[in-house]
Amino acid sequence: MKMNKSNNKKKFGAVKLMREIRDQIDKDIEGMTFEEEKEYFKKGAKKLKKQVNSKR
Repeated sequence: MKMNKSNNKKKFGAVKLMREIRDQIDKDIEGMTFEEEKEYFKKGAKKLKKQVNSKR
């Protein structure tokens, strides 16, 4: 099957986005204790859950 180059353009770079998010998290938690990291992720999870629930 031949692919047309114009149909092969990416509209969303999932891998690039994931790397950017991971890099930001690494910067945010740098120097934190394990307990501080747990709290960081708990807060992030609460924020995400709130966003998801508000869209329903």
